Amino acid sequence: MDTNGIKLGQVVRSRAGRDKDGYFVVVGSIEHYAYIADGKMRKTDRPKKKKVKHLARTGIILQDIAEKLENGRKVTNAELRKHLKNLNPESK
Repeated sequence: MDTNGIKLGQVVRSRAGRDKDGYFVVVGSIEHYAYIADGKMRKTDRPKKKKVKHLARTGIILQDIAEKLENGRKVTNAELRKHLKNLNPESK
């Protein structure tokens, strides 16, 4: 799934809103929107729907998360937190 350069399992940084400068993982997308979660503030069961233009893409794609999402398996919040631990300054 590729919507405007956004891929499932890709790490993105929010460029606008309350969550500005926070890092998230794309867990879904439709048209001009991406569903993002970080496992802490935004859990996988209630991801944030955000316009793609408000997201900055990083070169990081979490392959294990992407495979799970593509196969319809559950991604846990702990997995997301573990991967994003070093990127989010407020997650420590």
